[in-house]
Amino acid sequence: MRHLFCAAALCLAATPSLAAADWSRLETAAASLRDKALAGSEAYPLLESLTTEVGPRLAASEAEHRAALWAVAKMKALGFQNVHIEAFPMPQWTRGEERAEVLSPFPQKLAVTALGLSVSTPPEGIEAEIALFKTYDDLLAQPIGALKGKIAVVTQPMVKAQDGAGYGALVRMRVAGPSEAAKRGAVAFLIRSLATDDRRAPHTGVTHYDPKAPKIPAGALSAPDAELLDHMSARGLPLRLKLVLVSRLEERGQSETVVGEIVGRERPDEIVLIGGHLDSWDLGQGAIDDGAGVAVTMAAAKLIAGLPQQPRRTLRVALFGAEEVGETHAPFAKAHAAELDKHIIASECDFGATHVYRIDLPAGAASSPYGRALANVTARLPAALGPGPARDGGADLEDLAGVPLAELAQDGTHYFDLHHTADDTLDKVDPKELDRLTAAWTTFAYLAADSDVDFRAIAKAAEAPKPRR
Repeated sequence: MRHLFCAAALCLAATPSLAAADWSRLETAAASLRDKALAGSEAYPLLESLTTEVGPRLAASEAEHRAALWAVAKMKALGFQNVHIEAFPMPQWTRGEERAEVLSPFPQKLAVTALGLSVSTPPEGIEAEIALFKTYDDLLAQPIGALKGKIAVVTQPMVKAQDGAGYGALVRMRVAGPSEAAKRGAVAFLIRSLATDDRRAPHTGVTHYDPKAPKIPAGALSAPDAELLDHMSARGLPLRLKLVLVSRLEERGQSETVVGEIVGRERPDEIVLIGGHLDSWDLGQGAIDDGAGVAVTMAAAKLIAGLPQQPRRTLRVALFGAEEVGETHAPFAKAHAAELDKHIIASECDFGATHVYRIDLPAGAASSPYGRALANVTARLPAALGPGPARDGGADLEDLAGVPLAELAQDGTHYFDLHHTADDTLDKVDPKELDRLTAAWTTFAYLAADSDVDFRAIAKAAEAPKPRR
């Protein structure tokens, strides 16, 4: 009986105070916002402006700083309030010359790019025999010292999946692989790009060195070139490679996150947080990753700001710096630690420019009045509500302890064809698809900001002990 009483009390506490008529009004307003977004939002013009006027925005670079100034000007022009920059220190890495070629027995040039934060080869490069592994686990199975003096190469391909699961399965190879190869004596490390395309355009991405291992140069080969090495290796002859990956790391750098708000009319201290990351890799224009997320969340806030009255709660848009090198989330969480308990919900848009097909909410929220209203409005897109709970709101939100998270899952079937490459450019973005993405983000954010939904209480009720039968 005690369990039954507790569960009932929690459910009662989690029940929103808004009446059914209020939710009907909110749903109607959200549907109107959805239709406005579908008819044409600010997202594509913002993305065109960012990629044209700023371009690639490597973390802590002068270009990233120009992007922050661009964001401040755009937010103010769109009518955002409390627009400001939050700066934080970090090292600045710069890419230089990149070359790779097979010297013998089958001389051919290879398409290669350095992994982010890789140490440099000598200017003249490194020449060594390669040790080729078909999977990353094969490399890890090698004993310490087994790769002494060799260039370790892993040619494991990535699986294409709508939710990007193939990337999650292999990203450890890029992040930890150089140190693991160095522990076994390798003088350099190359991987087949974490990619699902067949272009001769290698994909970059950050790597992190284990302080207990030597630092060795690390790069990624295009998929066709990794397959070429597979074919060469099958001949059973030693392969000798020359690798040039020149880079520079300056310890004293700075990145910036830009924040702007639509201040709530009744509960300004309660925050609905959305955003994308402002930095990008330097090979392309950063249109897909993550100019699209920047533009979409700004456009969503602009639509909400255009309503006859501001939402009840504050809608905050954060455009994070240095996401690509994993530097943002701790400084942002620290800067906002005092108000984390006032964050109603948070989510980051960082999976390209395609539509949302599923929305995952905090535990129990899918069956709440908020969830039902959101499901009704987004059905037309179409986007369905998942059973939840959301596990990942975005990389830049990792340290927001206790903040309820949502995930607006996008169709990522072709995302890793372009991710971190020179092909990440504006021409790959469909404006109508971007508006469809904006429609999902606008309705999600509006219904949270203009209601009194309490995701923490709903989750607590959902996780309460079930009554005994």
